[in-house]
Amino acid sequence: MGETSSVPVQGSVPERLVLATVGLLAEQGPSAIKARTVASSAGLSTMVVYHHFGGIPELVRAVADYGFTELGTAFSGVPETEDPVVDLFALALTCRRLARENPHLYDLMFGLSTRATYRPLESDVRLSGHSLAFREAYARVIHACARLVASGRVEPHTPEVVAAQLWSYVHGYITLELGEHFAEFDDAVLQVMLPMGVNFAVGLGDTRELAQASHERAVSLYGSAQPAGNSAGESAVASGA
Repeated sequence: MGETSSVPVQGSVPERLVLATVGLLAEQGPSAIKARTVASSAGLSTMVVYHHFGGIPELVRAVADYGFTELGTAFSGVPETEDPVVDLFALALTCRRLARENPHLYDLMFGLSTRATYRPLESDVRLSGHSLAFREAYARVIHACARLVASGRVEPHTPEVVAAQLWSYVHGYITLELGEHFAEFDDAVLQVMLPMGVNFAVGLGDTRELAQASHERAVSLYGSAQPAGNSAGESAVASGA
């Protein structure tokens, strides 16, 4: 989900268009996602956008899939430890890191944009389960939740229910942070996100002492600072969003 400043000439035409769109989102925001602009960034003619995708809505869907594929790849790079609570919060921190690297791509993936030319037209494309890339990424979250339940640290729960609750609080937090709603905090991860995670684990049946220690360990391993030189607020201002 990171910024793409130039599009390699290698790869298929659809891949080049997707990468061009990802780069434009990072650099200029959703207002730049027009067929002519995307094609020009990829070094292609405007008609190839319509030939391969039929238009911007289908291209946006492919870009969202790209984002979820990147998220799944990032999840796969988070090693499993003996502590499933550490591992769950590590996935949460990974989501946050990728969202801050390209906030507008994150918005696109989760259907948060309100621009008519940018959001997919069909409402069902934003429903979970309609994208293989989403399902593969989310399956890693369910797996981590299943490990937590099997560990005995929490009360018996259905992993899918735990995953849905985790997904809700994590992405609620990320959305608010990207909107600069936590600007008054010195470190919103330590002061807001970490306590939310602890309360979540305690609500499932973990002890507060163990949950606190696990979340602090996850932060020590994966950090809480935003990517250097890339502020969500700066990105939004630069794009005029």
